Amino acid sequence: MEEEITALAASLKKGAITAEALLDRSLDRIRQLDGELNTFVALDEAGARAAAKASDRRLAAGKPLSPLDGIPLSVKDSILVAGMPATWGSRGLADFRPEKDELPVARLRAAGAVIVGKTNVPELTLEGYTKNDLFGVTRNPWDRRMTPGGSSGGAAAGVAAGLVAGAIGTDGGGSIRRPASHTGLVGWKPSVGAIPRIDGFPAILTDFETIGTLARSVSDTLLLDAAMRGPDVRDRRSLYAAAPSWPDRPRRILYVPRFGTAPVDPEVAAATAAVARDLAAAGHEVEEGEVFFDLDDAGRVWQVVSRAGVAWLFERDNGRIGGSAGAAARAMAADGRKFTGADYIDALERVAALRRGVAELFAGIDLILTPTAAALPWPAEVPYPDQIAGRPAGPRDHAIFTGFVNITGLPAISLPVAVSASRLPIGVQFVAGFGSDADLLAFSHSFSARHPAPALPQLEPTP
Repeated sequence: MEEEITALAASLKKGAITAEALLDRSLDRIRQLDGELNTFVALDEAGARAAAKASDRRLAAGKPLSPLDGIPLSVKDSILVAGMPATWGSRGLADFRPEKDELPVARLRAAGAVIVGKTNVPELTLEGYTKNDLFGVTRNPWDRRMTPGGSSGGAAAGVAAGLVAGAIGTDGGGSIRRPASHTGLVGWKPSVGAIPRIDGFPAILTDFETIGTLARSVSDTLLLDAAMRGPDVRDRRSLYAAAPSWPDRPRRILYVPRFGTAPVDPEVAAATAAVARDLAAAGHEVEEGEVFFDLDDAGRVWQVVSRAGVAWLFERDNGRIGGSAGAAARAMAADGRKFTGADYIDALERVAALRRGVAELFAGIDLILTPTAAALPWPAEVPYPDQIAGRPAGPRDHAIFTGFVNITGLPAISLPVAVSASRLPIGVQFVAGFGSDADLLAFSHSFSARHPAPALPQLEPTP
């Protein structure tokens, strides 16, 4: 699966390869490489083969369901797939098998995609690296000593290693974008509601978390996004009026190199600054600025909503998850129990104020440019880097650039732009106004044509 979806779709359409042969290639690479990487936690070989054979029949008849017909994909283990394990990285859900697909998965199946299996996550997808007590640690294909980030770390590592052509993940605080940056991929988080969610796990992060994609190119991102987006009356958030895509014209871009005094790795900062200079040289109106929201407000919101969400889940579930949860999840729940209803309402009021603030900001700009992650990948077994740029760093400092996007419900994308001296990838983040998904994707497509992504590692099985 070391080719882009667009190229594979063209080969399928011409009959140069079959969907079943693509599936065999995917399964072979998983068997050969995933023992070291640990990206997949479950495979559905029988279901995937049946889907691939059905795709081949449609392709032979010249009646593919979509450009994704016959394409092997993975699904993050926090998204429900009928009949497959859905553990959310928790021992308490080790035996859970949902009876229905979550809506985005059902839409992918309707487009003919071949669901190969489920990918690894940290417990409850609330940490920025990928490790849990059920399945262990996931490693980065660029350097197996390092993390691919989290919480969509298994999804990102699997695509970067060529095990599947693309992956579906979730992004609640940067959980798609940062792993994309750490593995040299395109990571896409749409506006809240753009991809409706039905029949999934409880929304412990309210509407901060969206389903999105990890892919090798913006062209592939467009195909995956198109298959899943669109309103559904059962998810009222999906009934917004999306903004149209603008013509390819100069954009007004706010470039924010750092948030407050938080540290940024110098190579990450330099790569982002180079992108800002190039955009200005290309005729875009680029203005450097400071952080445009209250970092303390955002931190308070994240602390209250995430911790209260875990505490609520453990209480709602009558001990099924909480009774066997790992240490990090138990600590989050303990923190959450300390918050009152008044604390939670206060957090929601702060969310509303932050959303009003960014709406006013986007009345005068088109895009925001920041680094995606403040740090390069760090050792795989460690939850977060305790130093960035030679300065002490806390649990969320590496993630400082992404969380505001989730709180405010905006669309954002991470695009690969550079490789560090230690041969680790670096991405930059572009953020657009609410509902401006089509325009952000169009801009990103044009940007990627001008800035080809660094080549992904060419992995071969260990002898």
